[in-house]
Amino acid sequence: MRARIFLPPKTAMQSGRAGTHQWVLEFIPTEGMRPDALMGWSGGAGTAKQVRLKFATREAAIAYAERQGLAFDIEEPQPRVIKPKAYADNFKFGRAQNWTH
Repeated sequence: MRARIFLPPKTAMQSGRAGTHQWVLEFIPTEGMRPDALMGWSGGAGTAKQVRLKFATREAAIAYAERQGLAFDIEEPQPRVIKPKAYADNFKFGRAQNWTH
């Protein structure tokens, strides 16, 4: 069984960064989804994809995976690029484009 260790990004539905400070260990599904013959719903026999373990640090997640004998992949988080902006820059002299309504 293979696992994936990552730091979740912030969702597009929120402006805050809540829930993005813990490392997550998630199992990679070994088999695909298949439709149920009676109802037509998608499902599978494996329940490992429902398990998400959260850890305070990357090292704790790696130590857990090694203790359990799991093969794992680590996905490093992308660095945040913050561009400082000021409302006053809209009206500054020497601006590249003219300010209009």
